[in-house]
Amino acid sequence: MYAIVEIAGQQFKVEKSRKVYVHRLPNEEGAEVTFDKVLLVDNEGAITVGTPVIEGAKVSATVLSHLKGEKVIVFKKKRRKGYKKKNGHRQFFSQIQISDITA
Repeated sequence: MYAIVEIAGQQFKVEKSRKVYVHRLPNEEGAEVTFDKVLLVDNEGAITVGTPVIEGAKVSATVLSHLKGEKVIVFKKKRRKGYKKKNGHRQFFSQIQISDITA
């Protein structure tokens, strides 16, 4: 059984007991979180598609940890002008574990 769910503005394919990295959630570590924007549910071949969401469907998850992603270097340059800028960016993520999918 899997579901397509919208978490923090992005869509994820989730399954029970699967760990997923999502954009930083405001919940504390160890907190239980429920997502009700379920777009699709596949229950052993029986696919239910929402218009746009499935009424009454929920995905429950537990926040495991908050962390930062890999560093991305942003380098800007204009040739022959002496203009160079170098920045680094690390995105904040939350690791969640899916505990239950109800359709």
